Amino acid sequence: MSIELYRDEHHACLMFTDLVEEDGQAVQANQFLIVDHGVGAVIDPGGNLAFNELYLGMSRFFAPQQLSYLLASHADPDIIASLDRWLTSTRAKLVISRLWARFAPHFAKVGKTEDRVVGVPDAGGILPLGQGVLHLLPAHFMHAEGNFHFYDPASRILFTGDLGASMTSGAEAARPVRALRDHIPRMEGFHRRYMVCNKILRLWVHMARKLDIAMLVPQHGAPIVGARAVADFLDWIETLECGVDLFDQRAYQLPTAQIDPAVNAVRAPLRAVQGG
Repeated sequence: MSIELYRDEHHACLMFTDLVEEDGQAVQANQFLIVDHGVGAVIDPGGNLAFNELYLGMSRFFAPQQLSYLLASHADPDIIASLDRWLTSTRAKLVISRLWARFAPHFAKVGKTEDRVVGVPDAGGILPLGQGVLHLLPAHFMHAEGNFHFYDPASRILFTGDLGASMTSGAEAARPVRALRDHIPRMEGFHRRYMVCNKILRLWVHMARKLDIAMLVPQHGAPIVGARAVADFLDWIETLECGVDLFDQRAYQLPTAQIDPAVNAVRAPLRAVQGG
């Protein structure tokens, strides 16, 4: 399913929400296409499970062979495991944190990434796209050590990777969230486990409040739309205890329980974290 997040005469942002089969084996993930004056970029292109459907789906709007950039918020498999196939089928360059620039080649055949990886410094930067720009915003430890969010000033959309992720699927993942309160239970378990600590969230919120954000769109689950919902999200995560805030010595004990491969077979990895 493709969803038009924004469109004007020269600029468009599309979201693809259901490219991975709903079989409980892999997490739902969103992929994004931004086109400005005929120049295109894909944000968080996804793993091999999503490649074929994304390539075909975006072909209806923009020729994949003409892509200029693959932007990766971080280096998780659901973000760039399909890198080898994108480097083969397009001329696009990978834009990723310098911390991950030398790990990215592990997703591709030897030589495929030569001169095709743009390493972003920790401070981020502004990337030209067509006649516009994308802002590469520091989002380190949310949850990866080198992590970036992408702000599109033309559409006022902030693409936030795993921040704002919610445990939704199917049509629910495409339905905009305009009132945050009832949506928090779908986000809370994930954020408490995957975000590293409250200090990082507070630093990020201080930066994000300087932006004019019409829509906050995560890589998993539904977009958060409208000034009120975005402001409520910032207020919520600013005070959220998470990650190492919640750990103590009890989390680090020598194990005594035997793992039963049948009992511990993973069916729905992201849903499981809601239980802690």
